[in-house]
Amino acid sequence: MTRRQLIGGAATAGLATWLARPLAAMADESGDASAGHGPLPYLDRIGLQLYTLRNQMADDPAATLDAVAKAGYRQIELMSINDEAVKIAAMARDRGMMVHSAFMDFNAITNPDGKDVISVDRTIEIAERIGLRHVVFGYVARDQRDTIEKCQRITDAANVAAEKTRNAGMRMCYHNHSFEFAKLDDGSTRAFDIFVEGFDPQFMEFELDVFWVKIGGEDPIAMMKKLAGRISQVHLKDLKPDVGTITDEGKVPTDAFQEIGDGVIDMPAVMRLAQEIGVGECHVEQDQSPAPLESIVQSIQYLEKKNG
Repeated sequence: MTRRQLIGGAATAGLATWLARPLAAMADESGDASAGHGPLPYLDRIGLQLYTLRNQMADDPAATLDAVAKAGYRQIELMSINDEAVKIAAMARDRGMMVHSAFMDFNAITNPDGKDVISVDRTIEIAERIGLRHVVFGYVARDQRDTIEKCQRITDAANVAAEKTRNAGMRMCYHNHSFEFAKLDDGSTRAFDIFVEGFDPQFMEFELDVFWVKIGGEDPIAMMKKLAGRISQVHLKDLKPDVGTITDEGKVPTDAFQEIGDGVIDMPAVMRLAQEIGVGECHVEQDQSPAPLESIVQSIQYLEKKNG
């Protein structure tokens, strides 16, 4: 059996295990998905995506990481995979936080010949130095995603990059926004459908961002169940009530991004379902906040109060 077959078998087995679970063991599709008791999963390893604190990290990374650790976060997710990220990862570990995941330069997949693009091979080399488990392909520029053909080409390129990443002992996952849920040039197909169908589950996984799923017009719980066995990480991000569906990420109001517990997404339900379907990591993120350091404290304190 080849390495590809072994990995594919493991992914298939994980999905089969999920599908074979008794219906009684799952949250009722039409009922309260948050039904569940006991400790809230992931709090012993809860992460923070540092994009939330991008300005603070630029000003004083040491003091910012001190604040993240003091707030109670057990790991960070890096904004980039580059030489500077190696230093930041070391600083985080010095403060007792784990570093398992980071975002790559998406142009390595979507525009590899572009100026100053960090190639897939170089990304993997740096990721190995950092000691990552997850390499995140996290965005596609507007002019790279506006047709079915372009999205299909991206899917093929991502599969090649993901196979290289897996052969290096790491996982590549795709982080969604809401643009993937907009209709493409044929008026019916969505980029998300192309990605779900086209990504090779042997190599390519998802880092599902529940905020962007919700604002894109989909139900995060239903999407997690649909992708069971293919999600390795989840972004915990809350959405202000009554915002509506927005598939253009540039038109999302800044106050749509809310601290966990202040929005419409049942985050304990998300975390409990994530555990059931085998998600490895959960990271808090809030793209916009007038007071980011206060926001990350409020979000983790809400989760801690829901623990039990």
